[in-house]
Amino acid sequence: MSSTTISSAQLKALEDSLLNTSGKVPLHDRFRALFTLKSLKSEDSIRIISKGFQDSSALLKHELAYCLGQIKNPSALPVLESVLRDSSEDPMVRHEAAEAMGAISTTDSIPLLKEYLSDPERSVRETCEIAIARIEWDKTEEGTKTDEATKDEDYIPLYTSIDPAPATSGLLAGTPKPGDISQLDIDELRNQLLDTKRPLFERYRAMFALRNIGSPAAVDALAAGFSDDSALFKHEIAFVFGQLLSPHSVPCLIEVLQNGAESDMVRHEAAEALGGIATPEVLPHLKEWVARTDAPVVVRESCQVALDMWEHENSGEFQYANGLQDTATMPISVA
Repeated sequence: MSSTTISSAQLKALEDSLLNTSGKVPLHDRFRALFTLKSLKSEDSIRIISKGFQDSSALLKHELAYCLGQIKNPSALPVLESVLRDSSEDPMVRHEAAEAMGAISTTDSIPLLKEYLSDPERSVRETCEIAIARIEWDKTEEGTKTDEATKDEDYIPLYTSIDPAPATSGLLAGTPKPGDISQLDIDELRNQLLDTKRPLFERYRAMFALRNIGSPAAVDALAAGFSDDSALFKHEIAFVFGQLLSPHSVPCLIEVLQNGAESDMVRHEAAEALGGIATPEVLPHLKEWVARTDAPVVVRESCQVALDMWEHENSGEFQYANGLQDTATMPISVA
C-alpha cells in the first residue's frame, strides 16, 4: 500500500480528470490521471478507476483494467469479473480484465477464468489460459520464493510491472551479466518463444526472459514473434518493447503500426511502445496515424497518447504520472 496521502480535493481533481466530467479533458491527460491514481494504490483509487468502465473508449478501459491488476488488490476483482463476463465489451478490454485477475492472483479467480477458456474471442481464451497458469505458478515453491525475495527491502526490480508470466527460471529478476548469456542461450529462448506446441505460459516466460536480457540479439529474437498468428502474443511482444525502450526495436514496431492488416490491439501496443522509446524517427509516424481518418479508433487514440509520451520523454520532465501537478507539489511515482 502506498504511504502517500492526498487531500479529498486532490482526489476529486484526479477523478474529474480521469472521468472527463467537464467533457474537455484530452485523452492523454486522462491517462496521466489514471497512472497517478495507480501509483496511490488505495481503495479510493480503485473506486475511481472502476467508474471509468462506463466510458466509450476501449483504449482507456483496457488501460483501466491493466492498472487495477497492477495495484494487486483483491477489492478490484468484482469489477474485473464483471468486465470479463460482459460479452458486449470490446475483447481488448475483456482480455485485459482477465490478465488483471491473473496479476492479482487469488485462487478464487480460477473457476471464473476456466469458464472463459472456451470464449468465442481468441484473445480472451488465451488470456484466461495464461492467467490461470500464472496464479498456479505463484503458489509453487519457485513462485513463493520469488514473492518472498521481492519483499526484501534491498530488492530493486529491473521492471516494476506484474507480468502475465514470470521470466524463465534463472532469469526471473535483473539483467544478467554480459558473460552469463551466450548467443546459444538466446537462440534457445527464441526457440521456446516461437514453439507453438508449447503452452502460451511457457512461451511468455521465454518472452520475459529475453526482455530481461535486453540485448540487441534478444530484441531480434523477440521481434521474430511478430510472425505468430496470435494477436495476443504479438501485442505482448510490443508491450515488452515498450518496457525495454530499445531503439533497436523501432523498425519492427513502425512496421507493425503501419500494417493495416494487423490486429488493432497489436498496432495500438506498437504505437505506445514507439512513444516511450521516443527517438526522432518515431515522431512522423505517430503524427501520421493520429491524423489518418481511415485509422481504427484505438490506433488513433494510442498515437495521441504516444505523442504525449514522446513529448514527455523529450521534455526533461521527471515523471509521466503527474496528475497532481496542478494540485500539489508532492512526488508521485508510477509503480
